[in-house]
Amino acid sequence: MSALIDVILPVFLIVGLGYLATWKGLFSETAVDGLMRFAQNFAVPVLLARSIAKLDLGASFDWRLMVSFYAGALLAFGIGILGARLMGRHPDEAIAIGFCCLFSNSLLLGIPITERAYGTEALAGNFAIISIHSPFLYTVGILAMEATRSASQGISLARVGINALKGVLRTPLVIGILCGLLIKLGQFVTGQPLPHPIWAAMDMMAGAAIPAALFGLGGVLVRYRPEGDSRAITMVCVLSLLVHPGLAYVLARFGFGLNMDQLRSVTMTAAMAPGVNAYLFANIYGVGKRVAASAVLVGTALSTLTIWTWIAFLP
Repeated sequence: MSALIDVILPVFLIVGLGYLATWKGLFSETAVDGLMRFAQNFAVPVLLARSIAKLDLGASFDWRLMVSFYAGALLAFGIGILGARLMGRHPDEAIAIGFCCLFSNSLLLGIPITERAYGTEALAGNFAIISIHSPFLYTVGILAMEATRSASQGISLARVGINALKGVLRTPLVIGILCGLLIKLGQFVTGQPLPHPIWAAMDMMAGAAIPAALFGLGGVLVRYRPEGDSRAITMVCVLSLLVHPGLAYVLARFGFGLNMDQLRSVTMTAAMAPGVNAYLFANIYGVGKRVAASAVLVGTALSTLTIWTWIAFLP
């Protein structure tokens, strides 16, 4: 019970405050859009850039860590697509529903919950996973969607690849990650850190990222309604909250024997509910929006209990 109160509840209280303020009209939808634009396009990319620039790449990038997390994500993606097709969904919509199972809220929920549960020193694995999370998963999702559409429209595979690359490189989170890698490279080449005022400014922006994003996430969730196919929503929640972290845990602990910090990072990151990016992906392509929106809302609510269970289960 203490984990629920001390670790999970503060994070979801901020989300709930944003939800309540927007629902009661104390914070307008225009303000929510502005806050989320600030968080997702500026503050969070700066947080990622700073974190990647300060990350010990040699110590944090462990292929076993990546396989443990992303094998589960890709399996959930595949099962989600297959399940949606068996439910009679159009191939495009099935890809969008599968993407909900693929893209966990690794940053806005995963980072603050893992930090509160295990401390800042346990976040190296989280940031290692996040460093390729958006680039890799967006590439997978866009390639799958573009390939599905190209099959019916006669578009070449080369065009599919170009469309996927353009889509990924325009994502603010990916831009932030690339900036962090450039800073890291610049420090390695010159042997000099960035000037202190720049680091201080980045620290200030990064400090605002998570609270602003969590509050804005609450405001965004007001627009979502638990509507659509209940079977599809249930499938997404089961795959996101149980199957993905379950496989990640098994691979990390029994398959690769990762250390405790790595095991916690892999499992907790995988245990997060579908992120708002799952809805944004569906919105971009105009398919599966109602199921995606409902899955984000229902999954986020259910994750208050499933995350508590995973924290209690971890050694």
